Amino acid sequence: MLRPRRDEEFAEFVAARMNQLRKVAYLLYQDWHRADDLVQVGITRLYSHWDRVVVMDNTEAYLRTILVREFLSERRSGWARRVSLGVEPPDRADWRPDQESVIDLNAALAMLTAGQRAAVVLRYYCDLTVEQTALVLGCTPGTVKSQTAKGLGSLRLALGSASYHNQIAGRSGPTRGRDRGEVLDHG
Repeated sequence: MLRPRRDEEFAEFVAARMNQLRKVAYLLYQDWHRADDLVQVGITRLYSHWDRVVVMDNTEAYLRTILVREFLSERRSGWARRVSLGVEPPDRADWRPDQESVIDLNAALAMLTAGQRAAVVLRYYCDLTVEQTALVLGCTPGTVKSQTAKGLGSLRLALGSASYHNQIAGRSGPTRGRDRGEVLDHG
């Protein structure tokens, strides 16, 4: 049985969370256009099950799960391996001064595998526990821990903190690629 305010409730729910949804989707895809597409898919799926979902304890978690699972599903598909939209954004004027020393976390996130990126975003951006992240990703807590650890390790290397920590520890000069801050491919 349909409730009379169904569409109004749904629109209010989505409007209140749109910015958060777009940010999560952007962190996953590293592309605003694809992030918006992902949000649209998530909202559409949520709407089709709204009567059942609205009575759940945590509707936001359900929607976040839809987003992450759709992202991972697309990354596993043959389409994602065949098509690369590696288009760089156009140069544009910026009112802020050029800060070469500012860390570009988005670029470092883009280097992670889809699973590592999803785990890191859910754990540290969405502030989910290991168990909650495992439920969203549909895997075991151990997999979440290993994907998060690998992702954080790659981020540290990409952001150059490995070199910094080696200098503090008193090492002299780089001995391997990892010490020079190179990012290794974790598959």
